Amino acid sequence: MANRLKELGYATCCVGKWHLGRSEEYRPTKRGFDEFFGTLANTPFFHPTNFIDSRVSNDVREVTDEDFYTTDAYAERSVDWLEKNKDKSWFLYMPFNAQHAPLQAPQKYLDRFPDIKDPKRQLFAAMLSAQDDAIGRVMTKVRELGLEENTLVFYIADNGGPTQSTTSQNGGLRGFKMTTYEGGPRVPFISQWKGHWPAGKVYENPVMNLDVVPTMMAATGHKIADSEKLDGVDLAPFLTGQNSERPHQTMYWRFGPQWAIRHGDLKLVVSRGGSGKPELYDLAKDFSESNDLAGSRPDEVQKLQAMWDSWSAQQAPPSAIDAPANQKGVNQKGANKKARKQPVSSL
Repeated sequence: MANRLKELGYATCCVGKWHLGRSEEYRPTKRGFDEFFGTLANTPFFHPTNFIDSRVSNDVREVTDEDFYTTDAYAERSVDWLEKNKDKSWFLYMPFNAQHAPLQAPQKYLDRFPDIKDPKRQLFAAMLSAQDDAIGRVMTKVRELGLEENTLVFYIADNGGPTQSTTSQNGGLRGFKMTTYEGGPRVPFISQWKGHWPAGKVYENPVMNLDVVPTMMAATGHKIADSEKLDGVDLAPFLTGQNSERPHQTMYWRFGPQWAIRHGDLKLVVSRGGSGKPELYDLAKDFSESNDLAGSRPDEVQKLQAMWDSWSAQQAPPSAIDAPANQKGVNQKGANKKARKQPVSSL
């Protein structure tokens, strides 16, 4: 994304957690970003290690400032960067390390939740409140600069909960982070483009984070050629009602020995915590994936299995060793193939 927009003359900045490689050649400033302020991978919120401020140096260091809290600092730097680049076309990418473990928050945010007695849950709430404030500061700055109606915004969670450390919940979805049940890849996805897209509406058809690139590029007037064969699509015609079809009739996941395919509302899935065999669910009637239809609809199972096999055969070979295939409740099929669960980022 940053490389594409930089070529169009955009100022580009990454503020937050960069989890796409620690080595110098993989860092943001080598991937299309003019500026980077944040951490490499997961670090503490206080005194973060593996921290880089490219305005000072591209060297990795530890922050020693006693008052430094990543979420607040990310908002402060983002607001400052927006002010400095207000007269340019710009792209700001803010991958927060909240709500990831370790759970840490300043007392001022903990004080907002005196009635939550579970200390982990109180911390989780405090961290989310801090993130909410940070996003509010950035959005307020965009509004103050008079750029709100000319700014396309995406907010996307990176994976579902719950985990023992974060105390998060999935609202009835089965599974959790790093599974292919809905509780893994199904996450909040919010977008705003005032004056262009309808406000206050919920779009029910499935979309994915890979739609962000073609959607943003189309908004700049530089659509991506079909020959590039991106998995994502421009969401604008679907969100404005110009196109009433689904953006994606079929969606695929592959994550080590776990995998899934969703075609329409039918989903065939092998996931940790399941039977170890392909299970079939109708998500329109059973979003919690509790009623396995595989036994009563074998033709659908065979059809979806064939579609997934064909897609999987087209994917790149693994770039890293897959997770062990001998986990309880996980089918061995595809264990030597690359993990390709849909990734997501917070923008």
